Amino acid sequence: MKDNKHYVAICRFYGDKRAGRSGVPLIAHIDEGLALLDEIGAPERAREAFCLHPLLQDDAALLGALAPDSTFALARPDPLVVLLAMEYRRVANDYLAHHCESADDAIALSCVDEVNQMLIADKIQNRKDFERFHLGTHHNSDTLQLYFANWLRRLGVSEERYAQLCGCVPDSVASAPISAVAAAAAG
Repeated sequence: MKDNKHYVAICRFYGDKRAGRSGVPLIAHIDEGLALLDEIGAPERAREAFCLHPLLQDDAALLGALAPDSTFALARPDPLVVLLAMEYRRVANDYLAHHCESADDAIALSCVDEVNQMLIADKIQNRKDFERFHLGTHHNSDTLQLYFANWLRRLGVSEERYAQLCGCVPDSVASAPISAVAAAAAG
C-alpha cells in the first residue's frame, strides 16, 4: 500500500500529528487498520477507502476536502473508493459514542460488505487503543467500553475473534508505521 495514492494522501494529511492523549502517531490507526483489513481478506478498494476515511469523516474534514487545493483533491482519489469512504462516513457517524445508551442500541450496518469490513477494522483498532490507553481512566470509560462492545457485537465479532485479530496487528505497526516510507516516496 505504501505507493498507493490513497495511502500517500492520508500520510500527507496526518503528517507527524499524534493523538493528544496517547501520543501515538495518527497514522498508526491507518496502518493497524490496514493490517486488520488484510487479515480479514478485505479487497484493495476497502483498504484504499479506509485510508481516505479520516479525510471525510467529520463535517470539518469533509468541507476541507472540497477545497480545490486540499490533500483530498490533489490525491485525485478513485471515485469508487470515495463512494465507499462516504458510505463508511454515513454508517459510522450514525452511531457514535454519545449515542450509546444500552447494550440493546440499534446499529445499522451498510449494505456494502467492504464498508462493514472497514467498520470491523476501525472498531477493533479503536477498542484496542482505548483498552491500552484509556480504560478506567477516561471520564467516559464505561460508556466507551459499552460502545465498542455494541459495535463489535453488531458486526459479528466475538470476544475471541477480537482477541485473535488484535494479535494479528504487529507491535512494529504501531511503533514504526510505514507512513515514513510512503511520505519519503511521495517526495
